[in-house]
Amino acid sequence: MNLNTLTKGLFLSTSFALLSNSLAAQDSTMTMDFERYNPKSTLVVPGGDIKSAKFPFIDVHSHHWRMASQNNALVAKQMDSLNMVALVNLSGRSGDRLKAMVDSANAQAPGRFIVFANIDFNGIDDPDWTERTVAQLQEDYDNGARGIKIFKNLGLTVLDSEGNRVHTDDERIDPVWAKAGELGIPVLIHTGEPAVFWDPIDEHNERWLEMKQFPNRHRGDTTRFPSWEVVMKEQWNLFRKHPETIFINAHFGWMANDLDRLGEHLDEFPNVYTEIAAIIAELGRQPRFAKEFFIKYQDRLLFGKDTYRPEEYYTYFRVLESNDEYFDYFRKRHAFWKMYGLDLPDEVLKKVYYKNALKIIPGIDPSLFPSD
Repeated sequence: MNLNTLTKGLFLSTSFALLSNSLAAQDSTMTMDFERYNPKSTLVVPGGDIKSAKFPFIDVHSHHWRMASQNNALVAKQMDSLNMVALVNLSGRSGDRLKAMVDSANAQAPGRFIVFANIDFNGIDDPDWTERTVAQLQEDYDNGARGIKIFKNLGLTVLDSEGNRVHTDDERIDPVWAKAGELGIPVLIHTGEPAVFWDPIDEHNERWLEMKQFPNRHRGDTTRFPSWEVVMKEQWNLFRKHPETIFINAHFGWMANDLDRLGEHLDEFPNVYTEIAAIIAELGRQPRFAKEFFIKYQDRLLFGKDTYRPEEYYTYFRVLESNDEYFDYFRKRHAFWKMYGLDLPDEVLKKVYYKNALKIIPGIDPSLFPSD
């Protein structure tokens, strides 16, 4: 090899190395994962946070596990700032624990809190489980419970003594639902998960980030979980079997992404209401269609939030009340898209905020709300 050839080779090698380093440096600024990418919008449009609801409202879906010991007077003050007049604590449990919650709430903030009882499915195989559970519900009602909350474990992870999944429409539970109807108290039931939780965790899954952050929420393992359709059809069969009992299908029945189907559901089951907890992001990305849905089904819809964080209510108010454009949801794993306000008519807002809840949840003082 002559000197000329050697010099050219060194030059090319050095140039290639410099180019590679330059591209690598450029790639480091042009590559990031989806979790980090959070651009600031440059769009300038009218609107802003709404920190207090236009009308007094009832949150029918909240969880306060320590209501017996927490400062309920302080919570009531926070509620005042939001214009929330009454809150339903769905985590009342039963027996002495429920009674302690009711007594504490009534002593510290009378009229502001409603407590729902929970059902214990342990021992469902016992010959006396049904009778015992119905009796416990009567006791809880006598101690102040004004509804039942069913968690999503029923139909998904509740097992009998032989390891078989207990279906939501299991006949052993039928007398409990009938008892609720007899007492005139609603059953707020959370069944299943969003259907997308059953889909493959890939680039097409809208909740990919949530599945990455909380992999145990994925329901795609068919050896452990039935399909979304199976789980939900068992719930719908329950509604069908008990037309005299009022049910509140939590989270828009996980059909907020398919409002036509939810409308068909409400048409089929006149004993079913539904509420907006944890699905407001679905409504905010389809404002025109969602507004039409709210107007059509205004007598069947309730306000709910789920996790109690006062500042997050601002987004709910903004979606329901404003005509604002292109604003953020507060949790990226639930909604990486922007949202828009529905600008609901006042009469619809009043029904969603308090009138519909007053119709079906006993124990809420109607004198705390406007009479119109």
